[in-house]
Amino acid sequence: MPWIELAVAVLVAVVLTFVVSALVAWVFSLVARRKDWAKAFVTRMRRPFRWSLLVVLLTIALSTTLPRLLGADYPGQEAVSQLFRCTVIVVVAWFVGALALFFEDLGLSRYRVDTPDNRVARRVRTQVLILRRLTVALIVIVAAGALLLGFPGVEAVGASVLASAGLVSVVAGLAAQSTLANVFAGIQLAFSDAIRIDDVVVVEGQWGLIEEITLSYVVVHIWDDRRLVLPSTYFTTTPFENWTRRNSELLGAVEFDLDWRVQPGDMRDELDRVLAGTDLWDGRVKVLQVTDATGGYVRVRVLVTAKDAPTLFDLRCLVREDLIAWLHASSPVSIPRARVQMVGDEPIAPARPQRSTSEAGGLFSGENADTERTALFTSAIPVQHPDDDGHGRPDGRPVGRPDR
Repeated sequence: MPWIELAVAVLVAVVLTFVVSALVAWVFSLVARRKDWAKAFVTRMRRPFRWSLLVVLLTIALSTTLPRLLGADYPGQEAVSQLFRCTVIVVVAWFVGALALFFEDLGLSRYRVDTPDNRVARRVRTQVLILRRLTVALIVIVAAGALLLGFPGVEAVGASVLASAGLVSVVAGLAAQSTLANVFAGIQLAFSDAIRIDDVVVVEGQWGLIEEITLSYVVVHIWDDRRLVLPSTYFTTTPFENWTRRNSELLGAVEFDLDWRVQPGDMRDELDRVLAGTDLWDGRVKVLQVTDATGGYVRVRVLVTAKDAPTLFDLRCLVREDLIAWLHASSPVSIPRARVQMVGDEPIAPARPQRSTSEAGGLFSGENADTERTALFTSAIPVQHPDDDGHGRPDGRPVGRPDR
């Protein structure tokens, strides 16, 4: 029965795959008792190795069995061969990618980032993560090229595309200019050591940690759990603050504007007591100085150090809270206050004389000439009568007085 031979070939391939996989896993489990990397290798490579071995064995079994059953030139032979070839390329690319990721993880395991001074570990981690993305992209491109080159006619299509690629390449280059710039900027960031994973940076006025560096963008974990995503070119063209460029230890300042009656010596003693009772301070620097005394206040600055940025923030808050409580309880005269000095009464300018109501109300009040003009318009008008003697009316009443 020819089909029984085919089924037996497939069954042998499957059984052989599981037997070989179990044998390899057993060997590596023995090695894992003495080597930590062996256990990680089995965890990472179990599925890719098993599927790759199964596909290869099935391809060999079917390639040798089908021609004997159906003839050398059986219908669909080309399609079956292409299917086997594409499947082998995919699983081999998967196996190679998993193997590359294992070696990258093995390299990362040698550098711990949970130590106080982890600058070298963070630099290696950043570079390995960028290399991982480049490796995966390269494997995918090579696998895709191998898949396409196996189909008839692809060579002719490729030749025609290359022959007419003059204008298209220019347009594509202009369209992908920003993307390529970000990719090269990401590679530059990885190997220039400008930023690393877990670096403390200040960008766009925000304080945060470098959480992820890719080939095209950088993710900054802001202190309030937001994520700020910036293109890679931002860090190559824009100035930014990197607080952990050389080491993770930092120095921070706490400032107070106090009254002139503050006692810096007593305040310094209180600072010593606060720092002695906390584990946040790393013991390197503790300074209390009067840095300014203008504008009616005395500025006191406290400098302290801590092992990293989060610890420094907590230490600054602790120093600020305790010193404020000490000022209220032990030195209330040091609390800033505004002073106002009252001087004697200043002389008041004499009041200007006011005009009388009658003068102020007249139409022509003021100078003598104005008064004479007023009389011309407001006095009695003399009337000459033909029978009077020139001094009055015939009845003896003065001129200008009306009859009643």
